[in-house]
Amino acid sequence: MTLPSFAELDALPTEELRERAFAVARKHHDIKFIWSVVKHLPDSDDVAELDGAPNSIGPTIDEVVALWRELRGRGGYEEHGYGEQEPLLRAAFIDYLQKHQ
Repeated sequence: MTLPSFAELDALPTEELRERAFAVARKHHDIKFIWSVVKHLPDSDDVAELDGAPNSIGPTIDEVVALWRELRGRGGYEEHGYGEQEPLLRAAFIDYLQKHQ
């Protein structure tokens, strides 16, 4: 199986990139990656409520994914995308997929 090229990944919608990157991160139990993405979302003030330090007693992957879904439910991310952070998030998703698939 060949890995998708940068161009193939870049052609995907941001939400598809996010779904793929989160699936890989969950498979590898990589809370650090998911946490870094959540912290860059607009309206992510609730992130401060969780201790995001990897290797600490803090959020589990499922808790961070639940927070992601909650934040996405606010402010209409479904309709309006990821705001000003979209280019940064797309780059993070593509980079992660290229390094960890």
